[in-house]
Amino acid sequence: MKFATRLLAGLFAATAILSACGGGGGDTPTGTLRLAMTDAPTCGLDRVDVTVQKVRVHQSSSAADAEAGWSEVVLSPPQRVDLLSLTNGVLTELGQTTLPVGKYQQLRLVLAANDASNPLANSITPTGGTETALTTPSASQSGLKMNVDIDVAANKLADFILDFDACKSFVKVGQSTTWILKPVIKVMPRLSDAGSRVVGYVAASIAAGGTNVSVQQNGVVVKSTPPDGTGKFSLYPVPPGTYDLVVNAVGRSTATITGVPVVDTAFTNINTNSTPINPPVSTMHSASGSVATGSTPIDATVAARKAYTGGPTVVVAAAPVDGGTGAFSLTLPSGAPVKTAYVAGAASLSFVADGVAPTGKYTLVATSGGATKPIAIDVTSADWIGSAFTFP
Repeated sequence: MKFATRLLAGLFAATAILSACGGGGGDTPTGTLRLAMTDAPTCGLDRVDVTVQKVRVHQSSSAADAEAGWSEVVLSPPQRVDLLSLTNGVLTELGQTTLPVGKYQQLRLVLAANDASNPLANSITPTGGTETALTTPSASQSGLKMNVDIDVAANKLADFILDFDACKSFVKVGQSTTWILKPVIKVMPRLSDAGSRVVGYVAASIAAGGTNVSVQQNGVVVKSTPPDGTGKFSLYPVPPGTYDLVVNAVGRSTATITGVPVVDTAFTNINTNSTPINPPVSTMHSASGSVATGSTPIDATVAARKAYTGGPTVVVAAAPVDGGTGAFSLTLPSGAPVKTAYVAGAASLSFVADGVAPTGKYTLVATSGGATKPIAIDVTSADWIGSAFTFP
């Protein structure tokens, strides 16, 4: 689920016209497939616009472009959507169609081409920069391929959400203006609107400027979002379970609420706007280096993980490396992180600082091709500059 496949899904409009291209005769048992899309926060981007022509699905994960058995969702006319508008629990309905019963294992998202008549059909606008064309390999030919696991049962609705992670899906190439789409997306069943949602508030003073709220399990981000202008955040969809809620904001220490329960029958309310999460002020330092993979463009990400005394371990920052040079730079708080345990209906949140020295200790984890390499770093008193992570 990498690269352009993720982006595409979110772009489909509710007006999508679905036409089956290879489904059986009138006596063939059928079910219904419905799709929607949502997004996670981005890193240093103001807009990401993608123009979607259609989405194709097939029961075989290896089916070729011209092979029989494809079904299509066709958008007429093609729809141009800003992916970054799909945050804070917002979904975009892509439409639904009737399909032959079976397990669908391949999905392809087909984008319109950037051509003379529409040179910015797919584009990206970096913060402080200008709109530039987005490189989307294969998007206008066979489509961007995603392996999925979708069961369509007779007379049943298969209801799925494509959860796109824009922060990890766009790679800048060196000092050029070239950006490459490498979509990262999760496909999950649509969860009940009655629950599967974590709602709360951060202080209005940190609502803008790169603040990120996430729910994590065992140091893995499950869902994240920026708060809105008032500080309110809504994380949806979140599968039932128990999570750590993590708030990261520029110039603030990391704040974590442990033991946050999520159920599918009710919202999980963290706090009210009268008791917002407002992490302590912290000096920020950078952790920078590079990743070498022996391939071009360089496809790797780097994450900074913070281990609290007695747990948990949480992701504080993560981003793809530069596709041309492999360079990365993450901005991290040097001050002590704070945490508290979730209490339903609590009148206030009592965070306690984890002051074990060094307070600015992290583990950087580089990931490429499924392999990982960690290194311990310390940004308590200064920036950290390291040598390259090298993957075979």
